[in-house]
Amino acid sequence: MHPAPLRILVFLVLDLFLRAACQGLPQNGGDFSDNPHPNSLPTATILIKGAWSSASDPATPLPEGGRSINNAYGNEYFGLTYAWPAGWREKYAGPPPSASGYYVLLHMTPAGSSAGATSGSILVTAQDLFFTLVPAENAWQLINYSREHLATDYQVEKPPTPVTIGGRSFIRFDYMSPIAQLHWHVLTTQVRCHAIRFVFTSRDAKLTEALVADLDKVELPAAAGTDSGAGGGDVPVCVANYARDENVLERTDPVLTERRFNPIPVRIIIDKQGKVKHIHLLSAFPEQQKAVTDALWQWRFKPYLRDGQPVELETGIMFGRAPRPTRPSVVADEATE
Repeated sequence: MHPAPLRILVFLVLDLFLRAACQGLPQNGGDFSDNPHPNSLPTATILIKGAWSSASDPATPLPEGGRSINNAYGNEYFGLTYAWPAGWREKYAGPPPSASGYYVLLHMTPAGSSAGATSGSILVTAQDLFFTLVPAENAWQLINYSREHLATDYQVEKPPTPVTIGGRSFIRFDYMSPIAQLHWHVLTTQVRCHAIRFVFTSRDAKLTEALVADLDKVELPAAAGTDSGAGGGDVPVCVANYARDENVLERTDPVLTERRFNPIPVRIIIDKQGKVKHIHLLSAFPEQQKAVTDALWQWRFKPYLRDGQPVELETGIMFGRAPRPTRPSVVADEATE
């Protein structure tokens, strides 16, 4: 076979594999790797680095910057600390964020489980509500969308219901597969305009219920909740679509000479004077990272006022070709995966 068609074939196979893996995560929340070493690759694997996440400085916390240390997962960006249940281990380190703002923060299985005999799994994810592909502006709407679009071979065990765990408000949604005899208990809250989701999966409903009860030890910021979670206080206020023409005083559009048709989601922090303070590209090729970053440093915004006082603001901008039409502007203080 000619080298060029062979390269194309390799890329197509890899692309299909990655898409299948990522698309399966939100639905089943189950085990997706037999690799006992979270940061190692399976043998005979070809890794091709394409679009990736990056940031303008190493000091500002990022959603994908969480770490597992001393049997606990900590994420400075979300102000999240989750102590592992006894007898569980981290199974797999998640991939970089997707172009729709989906993050796999933590994936765990029982420490003594073996391939094909796992008794359960814990999956912690975050969905950036600025870039989600579904018509949802808050955690409640996201959960209700999941409920309304649940596949017909699943059964709802508990409809989306508000609950309080560890002093924070969550939405609980339980469903099961009668064929596989698997139960999913999903707990969702909102932090910095992201829907944080804890997904507990097992054939043993008592186990999943115990994992939900154990969640009362989770630590989240005071601003987290189904009716809040829009930042403020020690972190920037998050506002969807703030980069509208009426709020932009100066702008320079990035010149994308290659790969112009992939979505390039970017979160920026704007300081009290309206200057760009931090740039986080969720998914972009290296040459796109430079073009977008160089352009955004030149943007100037109207300062964002809260109670008449300027505050730091966090917002999202989509460059390249957006995967869907942009939703109208909203301040994400309201409630509603």
